[in-house]
Amino acid sequence: MRAEQPGHQHEWLDGAAGPVVRPYTLTGGRVRPAVGGFDLVAFVLAAAGVDPYGQPGLQPEHRRLVECARQPVAVVDLAADLDLALGVVQVLLGDLLARGLVTVHEPPAAAGLPDDDILKAVVSGLRAL
Repeated sequence: MRAEQPGHQHEWLDGAAGPVVRPYTLTGGRVRPAVGGFDLVAFVLAAAGVDPYGQPGLQPEHRRLVECARQPVAVVDLAADLDLALGVVQVLLGDLLARGLVTVHEPPAAAGLPDDDILKAVVSGLRAL
């Protein structure tokens, strides 16, 4: 076995690789949120006056989610902004929601969507072009 020199990286890592952490390590192996399920376009908002750094038991990713949610932000945007898998963000948001550190505002129900017949007519019209 070759001894690594101080400051030497593995040959399969470079400066652009960043930290190599499996998503399940961030969620403790959980794949579903403890509280609720989150629509991708649901808006998340941090609870007023919450200091994520004063909360025991939070991981750095939890704290980053709270900081990013100071203004309303969609679940999918949080995942993109923090460069985390969507499933990981949903599980971590479930933890924060259970502790009352964030609120989640779901989009309106699908009642306002167009009728299937209208959609079929649009598709037929597009195909005719």
